[in-house]
Formats: sequence, C-alpha cells, structure tokens
Amino acid sequence: MQIDALAVRLRPRTPTEASDLGVRLCQHASRSIFPCFLFTAIPVMGIALASADVAPWLPALVLWWSKPWLDRTILFVLSRAAFGQHTSPRDVWRAQRDVWWRQLLFTVSILRLSPWRSLTQPVYQLEGLSIGAFRVRVRQIRHKTKGAALMMTHAFCVAELAIVSALLSLVFWLAPRGMTPHFSELIAGDATTFFGITFPMSYALAIFLIEPFYVAAGFAMYLNRRAELEAWDIEQEFRRAFGA
Repeated sequence: MQIDALAVRLRPRTPTEASDLGVRLCQHASRSIFPCFLFTAIPVMGIALASADVAPWLPALVLWWSKPWLDRTILFVLSRAAFGQHTSPRDVWRAQRDVWWRQLLFTVSILRLSPWRSLTQPVYQLEGLSIGAFRVRVRQIRHKTKGAALMMTHAFCVAELAIVSALLSLVFWLAPRGMTPHFSELIAGDATTFFGITFPMSYALAIFLIEPFYVAAGFAMYLNRRAELEAWDIEQEFRRAFGA
C-alpha cells in the first residue's frame, strides 16, 4: 500500500465520521462510479425483470440477491478513486475477472447474508489474502466497528425503503382524478404488473441511487480501521512533512 499516494487525508475518526467521509468520496468520484455501476447493473436489472414470467416476486429477489456482486464494481472504482484515479466502464471490463468472477459463489452466498458486508467486503476483494487468513483479518477489521457498521447498514436500508415507497406513491399521486387505485385493488387486479414490473423498477432505481453511497461508507470505515491498526495517518503525515 502506497500511503503517500492516497488522495484521502487520514486522521483518527470515529466509525460514523468515517462513513461520512465515504459519502463525500462517493460524491467526489460520482463521475466514475455511476457510469461504471450502470454499465454493470443494466444486464442484471434486465434479467431480473425478465424473471417476472417465472414468478411475480422473483425480480425483486434477483435484485436483492445480486447486490453484493454489484457492489464489487462500485468498490473497484472507489479503491481507485482513493488514489485519485478515474475509472471508466472500459477499465471495469478489462478487470472483469477480478471484479466480477473471482469469489463469485462466496459473494452471492455468505457475503449476501452478512449485515456488515460493506465493511468487510474490501478485505475479500482488495487484500488478496488466502482463504485461511480471511477469518482473522475480518475479525480484526470488525473489532470496535461492527456495531457502527450494522447501524449504518440499517440506516441505508431505511433510506432505500423510503425511496422505493416514494416512487411507488407516484402511481397514486399521478393518477387522473377519480381514477386513483386502491392499493389492495392494484395488487389483486394485476399482481404480475405490480410485483413483476412496478415494484422491481422502483427497487432497481433505489439501488442505483443508494448502493454506491452504502459501499463507499463501508469502504471508508474499512480504511479508517486499517489506519488505526497500521498507523497509516502517522505515516501519511510524516511522508507529507518530509517528502518521503
């Protein structure tokens, strides 16, 4: 790790302050993150909507289950943005083997069920450790940060739910006068349209808007924890002071 190349100024931060730093990093790198994320997410969202023919509830499940895999693209862009590097969809395509396919089974199984995956995913994706070393390293990163990471996940889940609810409410707010549907009538009348198209599209848009910030907040928590463990902030200040 080339500490002097980091574009992020390290200092002792609480986990919640670190998550705020991640949000700022996501805003700063948004021109790289959102095009790359859209490049990866469009095929997944297309597959999810196509699965409505199998079962009306399947599109939302496909989107929910694929989120850790989608997060890998966001994390790849963020890891480069932390060093001041711009990332294009072409860069993601060139690195697809490491970004998309490495640890695929683990990503969509164990990591999907982790309530603090945005904190620990950088360990699996970026550190290149052996399988046996992952457990020890994840335990180190989670120490003193697990509770904050869990609350951060909850906060972003609430934000995501709020966006989905707001988008679904447009069906009622924008309906012509006298034709506003009742929610029970909407579901009973055409469950396939609501659960297979309307709800998944709202959920997909919420994921597109919220997920980059969630991954960035966890990534900043990870950087903050590594700075604590390895005194990165001190080393960074020495290098800047003495030009090392």
